Amino acid sequence: MDNTRRKFLKLAGLTAAAGVGTTLLGSKAMASGGGGHAAPAHGGHAEVAPTGTRYGIVIDTGKFHDNPGLAQKCQDVCHSYHNVPDFGNPKDEIKWIWTDKFANVFPEHSHYRRDERLLSMDIIAMCNHCDNPPYVKACPTQATFKNADGAVMMDFHRCIGCRFCMAACPYGARSFNWRSPRGVDKEGHPFIKKYNQRFPSRMRGVVEKCSLCSWRTKKGKDPLCVEEACKTASDAMIFGDLNDKNSKIAKLLSSKFTIQRKPALGTHPSIFYII
Repeated sequence: MDNTRRKFLKLAGLTAAAGVGTTLLGSKAMASGGGGHAAPAHGGHAEVAPTGTRYGIVIDTGKFHDNPGLAQKCQDVCHSYHNVPDFGNPKDEIKWIWTDKFANVFPEHSHYRRDERLLSMDIIAMCNHCDNPPYVKACPTQATFKNADGAVMMDFHRCIGCRFCMAACPYGARSFNWRSPRGVDKEGHPFIKKYNQRFPSRMRGVVEKCSLCSWRTKKGKDPLCVEEACKTASDAMIFGDLNDKNSKIAKLLSSKFTIQRKPALGTHPSIFYII
């Protein structure tokens, strides 16, 4: 690492630490009734629903379970289009969308005497595109930011590889390129099997993640994973505007029981699961 980059990272670390301290002081001031805003009268946290377009996804885990291989198809279409490299080992793994067991995806929920079907199920997971993303606040260069529609994005050119956002993300939804995605393995095989010219590959030393296919949603299309899922099982994944009461996703959420990942953290994820 050259001196300029080292100095910048050091400065960024001091800046982030100062920011955390300011946040904590501000929280204490609000809790005591001081500061610019009074604490909620009931003693809790006032939750105000965001206005405007707010995109989200509902995932029907049962339909994925009933259609073996569907989750892998969703991952393949996502990773293929976005030039996600396959480094061939868990240590260097890059993932925009992945699967894991219920106990790992939902560690805060009770697993005691759950039915075997649920515990053995492969649950599809991705970035939760939270209303209140702590990782955006942790980034010293604004490389990660939230779009007006709620999608949490990455500017790969701004990323300095400090990984503060990874430490701040409670969902493990960010990956770091320890190796160049554009490289090859010891046998000369490229990490990106078939390069897609329509989407840029990243470089070594940056963080990457799911973008909710913002390049598609801006055109009124569903994310690739949603489109792929619904080719096999109708409504296996539903995408839409959470704030539009007439949207399919809003009507589904008002009629079905769903859960979110680690809701107690107050990040307000926009990915919901029908269990």
